[in-house]
Amino acid sequence: MSSKRGGVSLPERPGSGGSKGILSRVSSTLNQSPIVYRGKRAASEAAVVGKKLLKSTGKAAWIAGTTFLILVVPLIIEMDREAQLNELEMQQASLLGTPPPGIAAPK
Repeated sequence: MSSKRGGVSLPERPGSGGSKGILSRVSSTLNQSPIVYRGKRAASEAAVVGKKLLKSTGKAAWIAGTTFLILVVPLIIEMDREAQLNELEMQQASLLGTPPPGIAAPK
């Protein structure tokens, strides 16, 4: 048994002779393959592009949201006030017995 930095490692398997196993050799051969290298590079570039896209989408959402709050919300509030005022005028006119505004009285 050998130890590294105070830890204990398992003994080597009998018959392995200290050499790498078949899975280890195949894995290292595949990792050094140009196809795997290109795949890793493409994945890395895709991650960078995705991060930039997410960041720019967030900025666009922030701009759209603040623009909506500054321009559209006050318009909606004012339209609601106008509708309430018109409804109040209609109620007052019906209570007083006068025809609602916009309808001509018969002569």
